[in-house]
Amino acid sequence: MIFNFANILVFILVGAGFVGVSLFLSSLLQPSFPTLEKSLIYECGELPVENAWINYNLRYYLVAIIFVIFDVEIAFVYPVAVVFKDWIAQGKGLIAFVEIGVFSLILFVGLVYVWAKGGLQWFKELVSEGETSRSRPEDATAI
Repeated sequence: MIFNFANILVFILVGAGFVGVSLFLSSLLQPSFPTLEKSLIYECGELPVENAWINYNLRYYLVAIIFVIFDVEIAFVYPVAVVFKDWIAQGKGLIAFVEIGVFSLILFVGLVYVWAKGGLQWFKELVSEGETSRSRPEDATAI
């Protein structure tokens, strides 16, 4: 048992040593010509024009979270799809199909809920003192 832990310890030490030696050698061999232009923040080839601490509209995050939820769904369903033919041959196909159907149904109900609450609308109607206006995605205060 201790031999197994010793193997892991040796593996970790060899890996850390390799990383340390690689970083040390690269710091010795790399050319270094620092300039003011090289120290600027690089963002898609554009020069920075404003402060990095700006408020983004929360709808960007909501859409990203919805995407991640359905992306993770595919990550869970794909392994079942790979072995589904074998499960049918073993007589477990109907059970797996029902389980994946319930899983997808739960996520679909969540999507319908978000849709009904207006979470997928890019422009939301804002009502303030009897006046109706449309908010823009650039407007960080309108949610």
